[in-house]
Amino acid sequence: MRTAVVGVGYLGRFHAQKYKTLPNSILVGVADPSLAAREAVGAELGVPAHADYHELLGKVDAVSIVTPTPYHFVVAKEFLEAGAHVLVEKPMTVTVEEGVGLIEAARRAGRILQVGHLERFNAAVQAVQPILTVPRFIESARLAPFKHRGTDVNVVLDLMIHDIDLILSIVRSPVVSVDAIGSSVFSKEIDIANARLRFANGCVANATASRVSLKTERRLRLFQDDAYVSVDLQQKVLTVIRKKDGVGSDGMPQVAIDETTYEQGDALKAEIEAFLEAAATGSAPAVTGEDGLLALRTAVSITEQVTNSMGKFA
Repeated sequence: MRTAVVGVGYLGRFHAQKYKTLPNSILVGVADPSLAAREAVGAELGVPAHADYHELLGKVDAVSIVTPTPYHFVVAKEFLEAGAHVLVEKPMTVTVEEGVGLIEAARRAGRILQVGHLERFNAAVQAVQPILTVPRFIESARLAPFKHRGTDVNVVLDLMIHDIDLILSIVRSPVVSVDAIGSSVFSKEIDIANARLRFANGCVANATASRVSLKTERRLRLFQDDAYVSVDLQQKVLTVIRKKDGVGSDGMPQVAIDETTYEQGDALKAEIEAFLEAAATGSAPAVTGEDGLLALRTAVSITEQVTNSMGKFA
């Protein structure tokens, strides 16, 4: 399958590296308006480097779109209409309307549209799936030091959207209410946010995201009737605590603690392998356009709430 990457900055370079090594991929080129970025990746991988992505239209079967988010819609749509399957990085677009437009473009073209929610391919996330029943409460925390990279969007679309997608994929129930608050600190956008989501099935999720923290943390905690589950997304550690029968000599309930550490693995490689498999077979991608749109719609709702709350304190 002829492949390409549009946008070969920090993350796009990794996409290109994976396509170059996979046996069912022939990387035919990369594109980026930055001379330094495209020439560095082109030289590293021995492929043509283009300033204008239009030179790749009609020449590839599958493409990763790793441009800044404001360009996702236009670039992805053009490749879909040119007959290419598209893996677009998260968030899939800036607006819900653009997200709907991409899904429609993929449907018209009969092509695969996969959204790059990478945490779906995290080994610890995949290991927790068989354990889950009906979570009552979910808590997520995604904290990171400030970096200028990624500030083209706010922290909800930059970081929290990872956890929004995970939470939505776990609960699988409509969101009925959103309550959110946040603040800008170092950028003109929202840099820290907290959101409380209530679902139709009664589950409540509390998500916090910050890009102005001193440490990095990516953690998910789930509470259900039979267990407390903690997922360290960064270290790939899954901890499950269940109540046992009987009580101890101190009168406290007995618990069983099961902690498993998983290999770091290569989530991006797994994501791209799944994308190429879906493109080759026509099967549904691991993260569909509809999945990406649902996460985007929720993130936009949170952003609106945070923006309104910031206005009240201005």
